[in-house]
Formats: sequence, structure tokens, C-alpha cells
Amino acid sequence: MSIKIGIYGYGNLGRGVELAVAQNPDMTAVGVFTRRAPDSVKTLTGIPVFAANDAPNMLGKIDVMIICGGSATDLPQQTPALARYFNVVDSFDTHANIPTHVASVEAVAKQAKTTALVSAGWDPGMFSIARLYADAILPEGKDYTFWGKGVSQGHSDAIRRIEGVEDARQYTIPVAEALNAVRSGCSPQLTTAQKHERECFVVAKEGADLARIEREIKTMPNYFADYHTTVHFISKAEMQEKHSGLPHGGAVIRNGVTGMEKQNKHVVEFSLKLGSNPEFTASVLVACARATYRLNEKGEYGCKTMLDVPPAYLSIKPREELIATLL
Repeated sequence: MSIKIGIYGYGNLGRGVELAVAQNPDMTAVGVFTRRAPDSVKTLTGIPVFAANDAPNMLGKIDVMIICGGSATDLPQQTPALARYFNVVDSFDTHANIPTHVASVEAVAKQAKTTALVSAGWDPGMFSIARLYADAILPEGKDYTFWGKGVSQGHSDAIRRIEGVEDARQYTIPVAEALNAVRSGCSPQLTTAQKHERECFVVAKEGADLARIEREIKTMPNYFADYHTTVHFISKAEMQEKHSGLPHGGAVIRNGVTGMEKQNKHVVEFSLKLGSNPEFTASVLVACARATYRLNEKGEYGCKTMLDVPPAYLSIKPREELIATLL
């Protein structure tokens, strides 16, 4: 049986989901749902395009809807709204607001007897699992997460929502001294600003107030306010020439100790180097769609995260093969 996938939103992430579904033989992309005029959107693989408002009409024809909106304003509304009709997966990544997002989706999905898997991706998501494993195994220790250098889709999207901004890329950059100290086994106390810098490249609309845009970026809560942030205003041509790619990555590190005298130090590191942030994130969402479908089939309704998913539910391979090849 093929799992029927809907794609809600068709930006970089939506296109990545379309390509990822094509790599998974147990899935079929039913179509894309867009807020643009459907006849103006051409998909990469030729799957149909529907108006976003017509999504409820597809009830019963989609097993899992993968929602590809932004975390700043889209997903807090879209995910609970669509969970009334479908099993859903999203990549909500505003860490401070995840508990609130989970609670709002939980209420809807429980009532609708759907399954929603939110905040999936690599962080939150895969990095969350890495933190859980390391913390469980080394209860006496300290966690560190470093992102980049790379383009943050969520932060770039947040800048593009500012009035007067035509396009933007935001690079998250680890502070080398802090990263090297942690990897050496030290466990320093680091402030947010000591771990990362944020560098923004912005194309402003003609006549826009550049000082206001820069001020709104640097004071944006949950995104830039706690970081050393640099803003560069550049032309559309320079953006296309120098910042068209979307690489990213990072590392989760836990330094812990064991032994009677706590004399043995351990460093656990999980890292990623991604050629395309949206395509990798999309691949995680598609694996999570498989898990969401399986959870729903077992009557596991409500809102879940990757911390709640049995690892084998993510894989197309049968349990027996996983045991024989991966254990």
C-alpha cells in the first residue's frame, strides 16, 4: 500500500518534500496545495497543484499532509487547522514556543482522531534525539548545540516578513573558540552570544527605511535579540550570485563524567554537514510522515514529536531487516 502524501506550501521546503517522496517507493505525492494561483505553479515532477483553501475537500484522499510553511506566522495557524482533517507533519522550529505549539495542536488532533508530528527536522528533530540519548547515558554532564555555518531557513523567512524586505539570507556562525573548547572536553559556561553569531544579507525594496529594517532584525525576540547580529544590505544581483545556495549543519555535543571520582571524561558528538538545508529537512519530514501514518493506524492520536516515535517507525525496512543489518 502506498502512503498518500499532500504537500501544503511550495517553497524550497515543499519542493524538497516532492523530491524526497519520489525517493520513497512506499509513498505517492497526491499534490501540492498553494496560496498562489494554482495555474501559476509548475511542480518539479508534474504532480497536480490545488488551491490551499481546497485542502479540506481532499479528506479521505490524503494519508499525511506535510505542511511546509514558516514557523514565524504560518505553522501556528496552519498545523492545528489542517489537523482537523488530516494526519500532519510540520517543521515548527521556534524552540521557545514548541510547548505552546504542541499544546494547541494536541487539542485539535485528539478531538479529530488524527495524528500530528510537529517540530520535525534536524533541529528540532534529529538533534533533539541526540540530546536525549546523550543525556540519558551521561546524566552528569552538559549539553552544547552549535549550528552552522549555514543558512537558517526559519531566520531568513522571519527577516523576509519585515516590511520593506524583498529577500534575505541569514547565516548562523559558531564562535570557533567556544566550539573548540567544548570539543576538547571542557565544559564552559557560555552565553548565547558567546556560542553563535548571526550574519544577515538583505535585499530591501526601493525606498525602504534601512535603519528601521536593521533595528527590527536586531531586536526580534527568539531570533536575533540575544545574538551578536550583523546586517548587510546588498543588491538582488549580489544575492543571486553569492547567496543562492542553502547549506547548513551543526553539532550536538555532551561532555560527561563517570567513575567513583568522576575521573573519566566522555565527549559525545553528533554532527551534520548539509549541502541543502531544505532538501535534508524535507527528507526528515517524509520519514516522519511514514511514522505518523503508522502511529495513526495504531490509534495513537494527538500531537507527537520525534522524541515520541519508535525509531523503526521511520524506516521503510521491516523490523527483521533492521535487526539483522543495523544492530
